[in-house]
Amino acid sequence: MLTITCAHRMNCYRNTRMKRIETVARTFLLLMAASAVALGGNARAAQEGLPTPHHVSIADHSATTKAVERAALRYAAFWNTGDDAYAKAALASDFVDRTLPAGRAPGLQGVLQASKNFRSAVPDLTSDVDDMTVVGDRVMLHLHFKGHFTGKFKDIQGNGQPIDFQAFDLYRVKDGLIVENWHLEDNLTLSKQLGAIR
Repeated sequence: MLTITCAHRMNCYRNTRMKRIETVARTFLLLMAASAVALGGNARAAQEGLPTPHHVSIADHSATTKAVERAALRYAAFWNTGDDAYAKAALASDFVDRTLPAGRAPGLQGVLQASKNFRSAVPDLTSDVDDMTVVGDRVMLHLHFKGHFTGKFKDIQGNGQPIDFQAFDLYRVKDGLIVENWHLEDNLTLSKQLGAIR
């Protein structure tokens, strides 16, 4: 009787231990799969030349969220590089700038012209994404622009002085494209650096 009880306990112990090992193994495989998906997304973003935000907050990690994130990073890549292809890939055909500056054309054409005009003044312009927050169909970006004023801005000729200012953007994304944009730039700092005001 004692032998049977010991054998039974040993089997219970083995079964319990095997179940724990299986649970740990399953958890490990799930984590590896999740990491592979995340790395795959990062790899795709890297292949596309999209910027890597310094800090990211995402409410949930659904397929829709990934599309929202990708649209925002494509638009950020446009401001970082000046490459029209990024803006065309990011903005919907009915895109609306809700804080349209005076004198700028609406829609995609206005965005492309604004970038071209500013890059004629600051040809080496870059833009880092310091922070990105994604909640539902909205994305908030904190952008950090840098470069050197070597061209001409309106009637002011640059002499190579550094340009360093920040901007905040809010996008609404639908079907993987930005349909609305609200933005606020630190124009006071920029104007001082350009020499437009003292």
